Amino acid sequence: MIYSAVSSNPQALEAYASLFRVCFPGATIADLTYLTWLYCANPAGPVVGVDAWDGETLAAHYACIPAEIFLNGQPVRCLLSLNTATDPRYQGQGLFTRLAESTYQQATSDGYAAVYGVANANSTPGFLRKLAFQKVAPLAARLGFGRLTRRRWSDLAGQAVFRHHWTPESLAWRVANPRNPVRLRQTKDQALAIYAPSGRPGLVAYGEMPLVDGWPQGPRAAGGWGGLSARVFVGLLPGGGGGSCYGPIPNALKPSPLNLIYRALDPAKAPQTLDPNAVLMTFLDFDAF
Repeated sequence: MIYSAVSSNPQALEAYASLFRVCFPGATIADLTYLTWLYCANPAGPVVGVDAWDGETLAAHYACIPAEIFLNGQPVRCLLSLNTATDPRYQGQGLFTRLAESTYQQATSDGYAAVYGVANANSTPGFLRKLAFQKVAPLAARLGFGRLTRRRWSDLAGQAVFRHHWTPESLAWRVANPRNPVRLRQTKDQALAIYAPSGRPGLVAYGEMPLVDGWPQGPRAAGGWGGLSARVFVGLLPGGGGGSCYGPIPNALKPSPLNLIYRALDPAKAPQTLDPNAVLMTFLDFDAF
């Protein structure tokens, strides 16, 4: 078995897409346009990860994408753990753990402070047991109309020990997701409302965030879904969601439980653990929509 860094060249992207089609039949992540956007166009940096090759066969793949995060008020380079796949013929050999640890070792050498992810109920135990992640908190899933919270977003941002540091460049990249484009609209109280299709008729994915300095006002910042549609919020607010105008989602509409997981890589740059009541996260900060 040969281990090598994840690549963003066209041949590698085709190999990743082929592996995803085998491991996740029908999944949209196998689209080459999407993978090129995700792995190559991110202004925070190219994809980071490790592959396992058995001759000409891609046995396993693990990929993270760079993200700038405010940790305790300081912007630091982090990784979002995202895509992992092992060819069924090579499962049970510990390849995922080997690839992940190799990725984190190289990331630490490259100056990354921490790695975080949003894991479902099936994958969370492996990250906790084998890779020493912290299970920070289950993401809230709430349903409502109109504004998400009565609290000021400048206050929420100030209370967060963990939140994404979006720039005009990274935000423009994120909303251009070819698999599920996002629209933004500035609210009257100096925040950005975030909309994306949820995949369910009459329901939009929704979030809010502080204004991004330099984000243009006008066509790029306007529009969006909304109107009388119900809105689903998946994420975390500082203070445990107190002040939210949204209520719990009925069981029939509830998405699969998702957990925020976290691992510090450099103790000089990142806290060892996160306070779950001091995290600001919306769907924009991971890959739910």
